[in-house]
Amino acid sequence: MRCLVTGATGYIGGRLAPRLLDAGHEVRCLSRSAARLRDAPWAGQVEIAEGDLTDPGSLRAALEGIEVAYFLVHSLGRRDFEEIDRRAAGNFAEACRDAGVRRIIYLGGPEPPAGERASAHLRSREEVARILLDSGVPTVVLRAPVIIGSGSASFEMLRYLTERLPVMVTPRWVRNRIQPIAVRDVLRYLIAAATMPPEVNRGFDIGGADVLTYLEMMRRYARVAGLRRRIIVPLKPLSPWLSAHWVGLVTPVPNSIARPLVASLVHEAVARENDIRELVPDVHPLGFDESVGRALRKIKDADVETRWSNAAGRQASAEPLPSDPKWSGGSVYVDERCKEVDAPVEALWKVIEGVGGENGWYSFPLAWSVRGWLDKLAGGVGLRRGRRDRHRLRVGEALDWWRVEEIVPGSLLRLRAEMRVPGRAWLEMCATGNGEGRSVYRQRAVFLPRGLAGHAYWASVLPFHGIVFNGMARNIARQAATSRRPGSAGPGSPASPRRPEVPEPGSP
Repeated sequence: MRCLVTGATGYIGGRLAPRLLDAGHEVRCLSRSAARLRDAPWAGQVEIAEGDLTDPGSLRAALEGIEVAYFLVHSLGRRDFEEIDRRAAGNFAEACRDAGVRRIIYLGGPEPPAGERASAHLRSREEVARILLDSGVPTVVLRAPVIIGSGSASFEMLRYLTERLPVMVTPRWVRNRIQPIAVRDVLRYLIAAATMPPEVNRGFDIGGADVLTYLEMMRRYARVAGLRRRIIVPLKPLSPWLSAHWVGLVTPVPNSIARPLVASLVHEAVARENDIRELVPDVHPLGFDESVGRALRKIKDADVETRWSNAAGRQASAEPLPSDPKWSGGSVYVDERCKEVDAPVEALWKVIEGVGGENGWYSFPLAWSVRGWLDKLAGGVGLRRGRRDRHRLRVGEALDWWRVEEIVPGSLLRLRAEMRVPGRAWLEMCATGNGEGRSVYRQRAVFLPRGLAGHAYWASVLPFHGIVFNGMARNIARQAATSRRPGSAGPGSPASPRRPEVPEPGSP
C-alpha cells in the first residue's frame, strides 16, 4: 500500500514512517524541506516530496498515486495555530478527494466532557477532525490523550516537573482523570487504521490500560524513575494561565506549547468508548508504569539498540530521536573537548585504549584518587578494579569504575560509569585522522541526571571539569605525540620516555 506521511519530521511522523516500511508499505514523506529528512536513518528507503499543506499545488503532486494519507501536522506553538491548521486541513481534504485517496488517517485529541467549553488546542483538533471527516474520503480519526514517550510534549512536561521538583504546589487540575497511552500503541493503531474497511468514516477514542489523575501520574513516574516520593499539594487558586507560566518556569518546554497543553489539562481525558478494539483486536495497550519504563529505557526491547548514543537503525518508539525538539528527552549535560594531535591516528588510539588501571587517566591524579575513595565510602566500586590487560580492552569488561560499552578499533572508546552517582554517565573518546601524519582527539562526558540530586551533583563538579577533563584531553594528546618518537614504546611501557614537561598519567 502506498502511504503519504505528513509531519515526518515531527514526533509521531518520524516514528511512524519507518514502522510503515517494516509493515511492508511504500512510503512517501511530505516536508517543506527535503534536507530536514536527510539524516533520518530510513531516508533512503522512502520517497521525499517537498511541499506545504498551505500550498494546494504542492499537495496535488505529493498525493499522486497515494492510497492512504496520514495528517500528522499541527501548528501548536504559533499564535495563529487555529487558523493555520484549519486552512491546512481544508487543503489536504480537497487534495485527497481530487487525487482519489482511499483513506485519510488523523491523530487528534480527546473530546472534552459534554457541557464544558473546549480549550483552543482541543477545539482546533476537533475542527480539523470534522473537516477531514466531511471530505468525502473515508477518514479515521484517533483521539489520543497524553502520549507517553520521550519527545512527546505532554510527557516531557510530566518528566521535568516530577524530576526537578521533589516538593511542589500544583494547580487543581492535577486531580483530573487522564487515560495516558504509550506511543508504541498509538503507532500500532495508526498502522492498523490503514487497512480498516472502506465504509469506516468516524473517530475512535484510544487510551492506555490505566486511568489516573495527573497527580497519580507524577507519583508513579517518580517510582518508575527511581526517585523519592514527591510531595504534591494541589492549590485551587492557580489558574490555567498561571499554571502555564509555572510549567514554563520549571521546564524547558516553550511557553507557546505549554500554554495550550496546560489549558487542555483542565478537561478530563478518558476514553468514552472502546469501539476500536473490535476493528483492531491485536493491540493490547500498555499500562502507565510500563509505558514510562520504556520511555526511560528501564525496559529494553531485545532487538532494539537503546543507548543514548544510538544514531542509526530502528530505535524503540518511546525513545528520543535526533529529530525531536532539543528540549525533549530529559536533561542531558555534556562536556566536550577537542585537541589536534601531532601524531598519526594509530599512535593516538594506542594511548586511548591504554587509559585506566596502572596507566592512569592522564589528569590530576589526586582528584581521581579522592573521587575513587569517595565512591568506595558510598558503597561503590571505586578505582580498585583496574583493568584486565594493560594494553587491550574488550566490550563488557570493567575498567576502574567504568564499564567498556563500545569499541570501534582505531577510532572510538565509550565507557559507562558504574560509580555511585545520582544519574547515568558516559565517557567517550574518539580518534580521527587529520592528514599528513596528524590526528584529532575528541572527548565527550555525558551525564543524565536523576532528580534534583542529579542536577545538584553536576553543578557541584562543574568547576573541576576545566582541570580534570581539559587536562585529560591535553595530556592524552601530548602522550600520543611523545610516544611516536623513536625509542618510545607507548603508554604504560617501561620504555616510555619520562619527560618533565609532559605530565604523567595519574595512577590511583
